[in-house]
Amino acid sequence: MKFRFLAVFLTFALCMAPAVLSAQSAADEIETLLKTGAVTYSAAARFLLEASETLAVSDPAEAFRYAMEQGWLTKKASADDAARLDEICLLLMRAFGINGGLLFSVTGSPHFAYRELVYREIIQGRTDPHMNVSGERLLFYTGRVFHKREN
Repeated sequence: MKFRFLAVFLTFALCMAPAVLSAQSAADEIETLLKTGAVTYSAAARFLLEASETLAVSDPAEAFRYAMEQGWLTKKASADDAARLDEICLLLMRAFGINGGLLFSVTGSPHFAYRELVYREIIQGRTDPHMNVSGERLLFYTGRVFHKREN
């Protein structure tokens, strides 16, 4: 009887361990993002690609490389540079499959991605497309995308 209980307990514990560790790592990542004054392109790509369920990798450099290969960031973006808002808007739109207006559809430029997300009220308040994006803002914008999808 004790052996059966122990076997069931160990099986349950081994099955639940990845979920608990995953939740803990997600909480750690969110806490780290909240403390970040300006996220890098690689950190933003890793977070947004996983949030959109496009690519789940633990290496930010790999996520950045994937986003660059897909054309979801411009060629001037560098993995360790502070991410600009217009570039984050482009990454958000591409990763989450958000269709834009005519000018965005024709040009695919970060500027029109920014304008589209302002129009859709995902980007709110006083912002500048050239400003650096904090971790808190990245989380806010991601939350707004999820909110708009639900409605």
